[in-house]
Amino acid sequence: MDFKQYIRVIPDFPQPGIRFKDITTLLKDGPAYKAAIQDLAVFAREVQADVIAGPEARGFVVGAPLSYEMGIGFVPIRKSGKLPYESIKANYDLEYGKDALAVHVDAIQPGQRVLIADDLLATGGTIETTINLIEQLGGKVVGAAFFIELSYLDGRSKIGEIPIKSLVQY
Repeated sequence: MDFKQYIRVIPDFPQPGIRFKDITTLLKDGPAYKAAIQDLAVFAREVQADVIAGPEARGFVVGAPLSYEMGIGFVPIRKSGKLPYESIKANYDLEYGKDALAVHVDAIQPGQRVLIADDLLATGGTIETTINLIEQLGGKVVGAAFFIELSYLDGRSKIGEIPIKSLVQY
């Protein structure tokens, strides 16, 4: 399926010069959304993921249905200050700002094979931070799956040898 036709591009959002890739048009189309999740599930099976981790917030709308499709657990990687239990956190740079992510200390078990799922790979800051958090807990990141990859921002360079699947590239 050509998923690019389901992605709306919004110029100058959230600030001038940014061409925001809006996945809500994909999400509202049930068959396209389902096909996207199923495509990513093929990859998740190939890398033999034990659990899916998704960074807040759009990683939840990719990771949670992917984990459901796979019949495995989902670990939410939350923005700092949002988790009720003991957690670890890490700061990172966004394409157009700064933020921090956190995860519960017991969310991932040592040796667990983790696939990270998110809507977008841009500069790689979010994915790099998510990898760092997972590895701090002893997890092994076996892959990263995205609806969209902005190749011109070279986010792959922050991922190293981890296999990547992206459905749409710009």
